[in-house]
Amino acid sequence: MMKKLYILLVCLWAMNTQAQNFGTPAMRKLQMAEFAIANLYVDKVDEDKLVEEAIVKMLAQLDPHSTYSDAEEVKKMNEPLQGNFEGIGVQFQMIEDTLLVVQPVSNGPSEKVGILAGDRIVAVNDSTIAGIKLSTEDIMRRLRGPKDSKVDLTIIRRGVNDPLHFTVSRDKIPILSLDAAYMIKPKIGYIRINRFGATTADEFVKAMKELQSKGMKDLILDLQGNGGGYLNAAIDLANEFLNGKELIVYTEGRTAQRSEFFAKGNGGFRNGKLIVLVDEYSASASEIVTGAIQDWDRGVVVGRRSFGKGLVQRPIDLPDGSMIRLTVARYYTPAGRCIQKPYVSTADTSLSDKNSSDDDNIRKYHQDLMNRFNHGELMSADSIHFPDSLKCQTKKLGRTIYGGGGIMPDYFVPIDTTLYTNYHRNLVAKGVIIKLTMKYIENHRQELTKKYKKFENFVEKFEVDDELLNQMREMADKEKIEFNQEQYDRALPLIKTQLKALIARDIWDMNEYFQIMNKTNKSVERALEILQSDEYDQILKQQN
Repeated sequence: MMKKLYILLVCLWAMNTQAQNFGTPAMRKLQMAEFAIANLYVDKVDEDKLVEEAIVKMLAQLDPHSTYSDAEEVKKMNEPLQGNFEGIGVQFQMIEDTLLVVQPVSNGPSEKVGILAGDRIVAVNDSTIAGIKLSTEDIMRRLRGPKDSKVDLTIIRRGVNDPLHFTVSRDKIPILSLDAAYMIKPKIGYIRINRFGATTADEFVKAMKELQSKGMKDLILDLQGNGGGYLNAAIDLANEFLNGKELIVYTEGRTAQRSEFFAKGNGGFRNGKLIVLVDEYSASASEIVTGAIQDWDRGVVVGRRSFGKGLVQRPIDLPDGSMIRLTVARYYTPAGRCIQKPYVSTADTSLSDKNSSDDDNIRKYHQDLMNRFNHGELMSADSIHFPDSLKCQTKKLGRTIYGGGGIMPDYFVPIDTTLYTNYHRNLVAKGVIIKLTMKYIENHRQELTKKYKKFENFVEKFEVDDELLNQMREMADKEKIEFNQEQYDRALPLIKTQLKALIARDIWDMNEYFQIMNKTNKSVERALEILQSDEYDQILKQQN
């Protein structure tokens, strides 16, 4: 034993001696500490776990967006942005521990073999998945798999006595960035983007051309709730609106030289009125596009101050498939505004709150939205105050805009609290609204599709009746949601709209869902008012 200890100590001395010629003292210190723990500690240790926790702890000292992801997390994280995954191609909901197919993906592998909306998948490869309380993640793991691999599904179909059996060949399934694209008014188009992925620009161009063929002259671009994604996707989208050689965004960091990204001038919507909708959840790539449009006076921004995520992460792949996303620079708008909102870095002692831990600082950062709500910023523009030091001017008209974190809209729309109640929030949180919709669709799909062959007829004639609302209240009672008559009456218009929109989504798609839901969206309503009056020109007016 003494001999082994002596050898290890000699190894440590040798490491220290050899390490004098490479790395910083801090790096040598870290290497020796890890070596000592792995080889000398009294009990056996999980070396991989120790290293992972050390990496996580180091990153926590830097900023809220420098993160570590293990190999499995990396795969899940990349799928939505890469624009596809490999699976059977169905949208589904779990209803009473059973997988209910909402819609098969158009021309996807499930649709090709004859799986229909409303089918219940009860077994995968002879393994029962119904009634055993599997998590959604477990279900997805069984349904997904490599392209061209086969999976056997057992299905219960309404009106068919015996189970049906299908063999599906998995394929690449597209994940779309656009939720909706339609003519919201004559000559006014509406496009909603939910993320910035590999296919976002192509999807946008296709939708834009289709709307232009229908007479679109002006556009509402909805980035509400869009948390961002790829930088290149944001640059490509901004290019559709800006003229050649107009700066879209630049990045700069301590070791990262300034990089500038310019519009090419070949975009398809460089003329026509443009309104961009943002809210407190619009972040990163959304803020790049919005900031460029606002800085160049290309359009009007409507909504509430965006999230304020303007840090550039560089992915650093590690040998085991895990990854570090390390902040290397900041985003700046064409007018020089830093998009990133303030945060405390414990790696920088000049900024550190000596009384705060890393977890406290991160918690405070992520509580920023709650603080905005509590301070009244989401309800009133008068609650928002910017120091003169953050004042900037737009590039063409010299309008006053502000930096300091996020994009402040040209026209503020307060969050609508009139329809939202605790009763409604509990209905949503406990899944009552979704479950009720799925049950209704399952029982009435054939009747609805026969009666409403066109979406326009559904919008005009379908009404959420008392029978459906009574079913909702019964389900709420079973979930022990306390009934409140005043809150129910106040939320009723929103409840009816949500139910109608979800039914439309399950008969058609997300496009139809948003056509109904947007009727209650105050920012959309305000955008239409601005476009249909002289307010647009008044906002984009030269300042003296």
